[in-house]
Amino acid sequence: MRRNVLRELLDNNKPSIGTHVHTLWPGMAEVIGYAGTIDYVEFTGTYAPHDLFSLENFGRAIDLFDNMSSMIKLDQQPRTYLAKKAVNSGIQNILYADVRSLEDAKECIAAMRPDTPESKGKQGVSMSRDMGYIYPGLTTADYVKNAEEGVVALMIEKKGAVEDLKSILSLKGIDMVQFGAGDYALNIGKYGTNNDEEVKEAELYTINTAIKMNIRPRVEISKWEEAEPYLELGVKDFSIGTDIVVVHEFCKNQGEKLSKLLNS
Repeated sequence: MRRNVLRELLDNNKPSIGTHVHTLWPGMAEVIGYAGTIDYVEFTGTYAPHDLFSLENFGRAIDLFDNMSSMIKLDQQPRTYLAKKAVNSGIQNILYADVRSLEDAKECIAAMRPDTPESKGKQGVSMSRDMGYIYPGLTTADYVKNAEEGVVALMIEKKGAVEDLKSILSLKGIDMVQFGAGDYALNIGKYGTNNDEEVKEAELYTINTAIKMNIRPRVEISKWEEAEPYLELGVKDFSIGTDIVVVHEFCKNQGEKLSKLLNS
């Protein structure tokens, strides 16, 4: 059975570092793995086009590295179908977008977990990549263990989810949450603004409540320096950077400087 690095870090109360990719090209995952600094790579499936074959190849690339695991950010519908296909592809952890209510959160947990009397999930036994297709040296007990170890993370980015946060975080099976400032601002009619006080208050409430309830809050940052104020709040989990943003900033900054040099 393959290790779930992110699960191990959470269970041992250690910090974690993730990064985002919009591309499922396996070479990108390999290059990130060679850096040796990233604990898990998150494919932002809510934003980028993909098919089931590319999910499997992404999983294969991640599996080249013992120090790294995988995550996918899933659309709100159809959650159960998308979660099953992601897990079957070998993607170990899931971040669910657009959670609005307690019922949404329950659906997210069930979509990830095995259909056993204990877990009461919706994942059934499957001849798929996560189990070597034909279960070589494996049994359905390994399947259950794999499904139960997957990290369930929720985006808290709707007014209803913030208002019902304590009830949501009381559910068994939630491991991590992340506040989504952009979508929250949109949801409360504060779109088009930056650093709105109401949005910032909701972010702090989400982080502080999660920590009090022993749920790990994750924060997205673009530079390592941005982690410092969150460390003071007790945050240990960060996702840094996105492939398309890195490429854009490089081309913009370096292109401008070279253009000035050429035209001076």
